[in-house]
Amino acid sequence: MTASASKPVVALAGGVGGAKLIDGLAQILGNRLTAVVNTGDDFRHLGFHISPDLDTVMYTLAGIANPETGWGVADETWSFMEQLIRLGGPTWFKLGDRDLATHAIRTEALRGGEPLSTITSQLCRALGIDANIVPMTDDDVRTIVKSGAQRLAFQDYFVRLRTEVPVTGLSFEGAVTAKPPAALADLMRKGAIEAIVIGPSNPYLSIDPILAVPALRAWIEGSEVPVVAVSPIVGGDALKGPAAKMMRELGAEASALGIARHYRGLVRTLVLDRADAALADGVRELGMQASVTDTVMKGEADRARLARECVALVRAELS
Repeated sequence: MTASASKPVVALAGGVGGAKLIDGLAQILGNRLTAVVNTGDDFRHLGFHISPDLDTVMYTLAGIANPETGWGVADETWSFMEQLIRLGGPTWFKLGDRDLATHAIRTEALRGGEPLSTITSQLCRALGIDANIVPMTDDDVRTIVKSGAQRLAFQDYFVRLRTEVPVTGLSFEGAVTAKPPAALADLMRKGAIEAIVIGPSNPYLSIDPILAVPALRAWIEGSEVPVVAVSPIVGGDALKGPAAKMMRELGAEASALGIARHYRGLVRTLVLDRADAALADGVRELGMQASVTDTVMKGEADRARLARECVALVRAELS
């Protein structure tokens, strides 16, 4: 084992697939893991500041995520929503009673001037999470989905319209002037980390908003450490969410090879599922390394196994 094995690992993620790999990495790395999470889909609803990807990662690592929906808290109750329906309020975005406590605490702290990264750290401590979960920025960055002449706020596209409209483009408002949170400053110093792992998250909706923060992209592009990504596309489709549909709509090949092309110049090693083993040579022709394994995470054991394999790839490159 190399000397770097004691250094932190940084992982980029958003959504359910990314949260599962983060959980696996947390199982083997503990507090040496820092997860940088997408906040481009944050929004305000009924007066609350809601951070869906941060919450998905937090709830997953805390062991309280709802396994059926992929969002929210397990064993949730819905008294708030029932009363909201009775009063004629908007019901397209569901807020469970336990989940609502997170949003209330976050919103109140933000109003008091606390940065999102500090609030997230406090919530993680309360939930007993050892790993570090950090928003990509404390500034406001909002993902805008373009569908022809329409400009849709992300949650309108993703939840209200259920991703049914075609996507013709994306923008990340506020990203150009956004800065990484202070919690990442030490990790962004040269030689401070062991590796960067990009989870099997939607590259357009979960990872690209993170990379749209100029200092974060420049840091990763200029990093001398291994950068490993896990493809979210298996056998030509996404296990969850609209990634494959979106790739086709934007003119990209909906495959692990299409993911490799998207990350070319940023990622050194792409992890593919065995179903896509035939694409490994094509990935290598792009100048990247390809590793083939079982990437479908059906339970906690699969999460830890895939995480160990990603870390092993890193250490093999460093040795």
